[in-house]
Amino acid sequence: MIFAAQALRGLAYGLAAVQLATLLRAEGLQAAGVGLVLAVVMAGGALASIALARWGDRFGRRRSYAVLYLALALCGSLIAVGAPVWLLSLAALSGALSVEVVESGPFTTVEQVMLDGSGVAVRGFGLYNAVAAAAGTAGALLGALPPSRSLLGAVLLAVGVAGALLALRLPASLEVASVQVYAPVRPRPVVVRLAALFAVDSMAGGFVVQAYLAYWLGVHYQADTASIGLLFAGCAVLQAASFLLAPVLAARIGLLNTMVFTHLPSNLLLIGVAFAPGFPVAALLLLARACLSSMDVPTRQAYVMAMVPPTERTTTAAITNTSRYLTRPAGPALAGLLQPLGLAWPFLIAATAKSLYDLALWRMFRRVELPSGDASRSG
Repeated sequence: MIFAAQALRGLAYGLAAVQLATLLRAEGLQAAGVGLVLAVVMAGGALASIALARWGDRFGRRRSYAVLYLALALCGSLIAVGAPVWLLSLAALSGALSVEVVESGPFTTVEQVMLDGSGVAVRGFGLYNAVAAAAGTAGALLGALPPSRSLLGAVLLAVGVAGALLALRLPASLEVASVQVYAPVRPRPVVVRLAALFAVDSMAGGFVVQAYLAYWLGVHYQADTASIGLLFAGCAVLQAASFLLAPVLAARIGLLNTMVFTHLPSNLLLIGVAFAPGFPVAALLLLARACLSSMDVPTRQAYVMAMVPPTERTTTAAITNTSRYLTRPAGPALAGLLQPLGLAWPFLIAATAKSLYDLALWRMFRRVELPSGDASRSG
């Protein structure tokens, strides 16, 4: 049922990634305004993840999951009825609205822990992310239709209600044992170091989130939503394939090597996008990047879960994910402000920062061994 809920949400977020920025432009927002709204959306993910770290297990994983879906339904309702941007931004602080199909805010924090509790290893995380990417493909194709508040709002509303119903039907075995709920958990130093590195990578990724890419392609190449939707659908298909391939590669070279040595080449492709002479070349580079840029996602999720014992995994997932969501909002906001200085700057900054993250991750953790009891997670 987690995979089913993930698929529904992937469909909705795939649509939002294509159409939300265009709808904001239709409201009269300029680049800085669009970037600011997207930053608020991401800030909501950070706030919700902080709340999950503190109260998630106490309130209940399944109930937290259901509440997030109901908040998504509320966001859909506001979009459908044409609510003002400030009101939508306020609702987005719940963390439920996202324009990222994979690793979509607090939803990912809850799902990551529940999947780990059900015995899912790295291959399971690969399938979990592949489901999201495949559903995001359908959403991106749907986004190729003319931008419509009614369409986006209705899809988000329906997915929110359906997701809440699925969340309430999840088995009680996914909850943490009651004796552990109130035990304070201090993050391990290794978790703090990982969280700091993930924060850098996430802020860099915020410069080139899909919603901002859609805006940039429209402004720079005058690409319409149909072309952008088809491009994002193609990227999602390749992403889904990479999620399934990542565990196979990790079984051969290890989780950390897979994370680093697939990520570095994708950063070079991102620089190429900034200087592409036309939309077709930019599209080809983005498609090539989609083959590599997300292979670190399932391997990173498995790597983090393998670092700590089961009793610490909710807090660890929340801390590492929150670190990503706290810095990510700065990306689109700064990207919008940098537009007058040159359209290439967001891409150059993102690629440089991501490369520094990869090198630092490799240097700091290449000699850190995972607990022997979690050896299966490397394959």
